[in-house]
Amino acid sequence: MLHDDEYVSLTARAIAAGVGGRELSAVEVADAALRVIAARDGAVRACAAVWAARARRRARAVDRAVRGGARLPLAGVPVVVKATEGLASYQSARLLAAGCVPVAAGSVPAGRTYQTWGATDRGPTRNPWLPDRAPGGSSAGSAVAVATGMVPLATGSDGAGSVRIPAAWCGVLGLKPTNGRLPPRDRAGLNVGGPLVRDPADAAAWLRVVAGHDPDAVAPPVRPPRVVWSATLGYARTEPEVARVAREALGRLVAGAGLVPVDRPPVRLTDPEAAWRALRGPDGAAATAAAARAVNDARLAEVFADADLLATPTTPHPPHGHDGPGERMTTALTWAFNLSGHPALSVPAGTTAEGEPVGLHLVARHGEEALLLATAAALGAPGPV
Repeated sequence: MLHDDEYVSLTARAIAAGVGGRELSAVEVADAALRVIAARDGAVRACAAVWAARARRRARAVDRAVRGGARLPLAGVPVVVKATEGLASYQSARLLAAGCVPVAAGSVPAGRTYQTWGATDRGPTRNPWLPDRAPGGSSAGSAVAVATGMVPLATGSDGAGSVRIPAAWCGVLGLKPTNGRLPPRDRAGLNVGGPLVRDPADAAAWLRVVAGHDPDAVAPPVRPPRVVWSATLGYARTEPEVARVAREALGRLVAGAGLVPVDRPPVRLTDPEAAWRALRGPDGAAATAAAARAVNDARLAEVFADADLLATPTTPHPPHGHDGPGERMTTALTWAFNLSGHPALSVPAGTTAEGEPVGLHLVARHGEEALLLATAAALGAPGPV
């Protein structure tokens, strides 16, 4: 029998290796996941629904397939699926084909609108670090489920920061792939599926099975990556404490992973809010947004001519309470890259003096998710809260 404390320590890759090698069964892994959900979800309300019977049926099918000789790259890996994606999305279908076992739906905001919290019929989803705070969103339950060890892998979707923001506030990793790697989830082409994980190598496994992108995504880069830091991108009102924590995390990467800081003029993008809202509006006003996008695309091209990575805080402020962010714009540092299409990753940076989780946001050239994950690997993998 797989004990619960052993289960929560396993990565998705370790589970898949154990089930694929018949050292573990998918059924015992699913049972462990369901026990951990039953024990932990009451405190945080990550799950909008738990699929116990379906999960056990699916796990039995995976075990039969493995006994029959099938080689499933994510055999038996329990996943929480973002409720607004469901099991029919492109991302979910690819994970099912790879052998994953969906165990629950992750909470999202009520009314299916973008907000930085989650809702269940038992009350709001709680931040696992600070229960009086929101977990971020809209992939709220997915981030909380990974952070608390319910599952090693969960799905999200990111149209303005909906994977990266909850990753930052829950102390896990969240990847927005390059736009176009997956079919977009909105007609504006801004919303792309992405994983929430604790181990960067699990995000690499997600890339292989969902996006069909198969680099050695945690191999060290061939030369030290050059990095540019910006606390504000030229327009965001980033709180000094958040900027300090994220900058210190970048300093650890410079010291431990050999990143090379680039001395260049400050990054000054145009605030993308108007362009983003125009594209997501009822008439999809692409012409209105085109000029603003062109300005930022040109400025980002200049940045990536000098550097391999752009680093910022993931959010300009720490997790807000369950009453919302007020006048603060949580997406200020993330949604520029939904417009530009660059891949971006939030990694745990540490906490403020009050114990509030902060994310370090890393952005790379189009198609260079491997560099993001290799860089994140140098920071290590956080354990469950």
